[in-house]
Amino acid sequence: MKIVGLITEYNPFHNGHQYHIEKAKEVTGADTAIVIMSGDYVQRGTPAIMPKYIRAEMALKCGAGAVFELPVCYATGSAEFFAMGAVSFLDGLGIVDSICFGSESGDLERLQNLADILYEEPTEYRNLLQENLKKGMSFPSARQEALSVYTKSPECAALLDDPNNILSIEYLKALKRLSSNIKPYTIKRQGSNYHNAELAPNYSSATAIRSLLAYSSSAIGTHPGATFENTHFSNILSQLEDQVPACCLELLKDYHRVKYPVYQNDFSLLMKYKLLNKSAEDLVNYMDVSVDLANRISNQLNNFFNYKQFCELLKTKETTYTRINRALLHIMLGIKKSTVEEYVKGGCHYYARLLGFRRDREKILSSVVKNGRLPLLTSLYDTDAIPEIGQKMLYHDILASNLYKSVITDKFKTVFENEYKQTIIKV
Repeated sequence: MKIVGLITEYNPFHNGHQYHIEKAKEVTGADTAIVIMSGDYVQRGTPAIMPKYIRAEMALKCGAGAVFELPVCYATGSAEFFAMGAVSFLDGLGIVDSICFGSESGDLERLQNLADILYEEPTEYRNLLQENLKKGMSFPSARQEALSVYTKSPECAALLDDPNNILSIEYLKALKRLSSNIKPYTIKRQGSNYHNAELAPNYSSATAIRSLLAYSSSAIGTHPGATFENTHFSNILSQLEDQVPACCLELLKDYHRVKYPVYQNDFSLLMKYKLLNKSAEDLVNYMDVSVDLANRISNQLNNFFNYKQFCELLKTKETTYTRINRALLHIMLGIKKSTVEEYVKGGCHYYARLLGFRRDREKILSSVVKNGRLPLLTSLYDTDAIPEIGQKMLYHDILASNLYKSVITDKFKTVFENEYKQTIIKV
């Protein structure tokens, strides 16, 4: 059986994601697709709009053979760290022949050329990068400018303007770093730009769909910022009929105001509690927190009104908004630099946690057990095969999910569902 690996967030699942699953199998000749998906928090440093189990069920109903959870320390990392965590996971499963990722470019050769430069870091490029950083440029801007000069091709460097191109390059770097036999493919992204907040015919961005789920659109005739309390949810669902597969629409309907939507500001009190208990000296121990950012957090804490507003307050020319998001999320979830360094040094992954699978693809699981380097984790009560360092990683994954579920319980007044009580999704 030929298997293609997909690295995803599905925040939430939409037509573009179904196209990705189908097209990935087509271009690679794979019999099925295995999905590595972020859990309850995503790479831009925010909580997912809905729980991982709903998103996993959507993927399975739309053709994914199995869905595994990417540990939270990688799922909430920088593009490079996210990619390395996800690609090493796929490699560790031992059964993945290819990886297929969406990109705005769709040009694997050009993406590979940039990946080679960024992986090898020739002296001339590295010097240009350092000069730009000394000028006070943010790292993404400094890197893009350095590439533009080094390659003598601003057009080539402009590929880094688009988030999916950036991730594609990081996936290629990770494959090279691991000396992996997994073969890369890319398909051109369909429909809206990643950041486009407006709905487009058939293939809207996840950003636009999240915005619609959060607020009514102007087409309904309500003011911007109107919430579900003064907007008929049926109107929102009708606008999504052409944007998400029918089975996903049903799940959106069933779980609305029961398990989602979840927003960054729902974690405001928890975030402030964590910050009130930390000094600037403590804060620098967490992933993505520099000394300057730690001092800024401490100095501005009295001006904390809500989570999102505080991120905006902390943003500077040198530090991107997404970096601030990730830093604060790592503080809230307790993800420390020293702990993550320990994980990476030990081999990055210590288990493959299964969220769900299709019954007609159950053989995938026995193949992972037979050929993979990672113990297949299907029950949190059966972790004897996981080493001590892996137990530590799993503890943080479980804690992060239980915090997320606690917010859901408080927001929608539903029963708390402890992560230990969750069962594998079977479709």
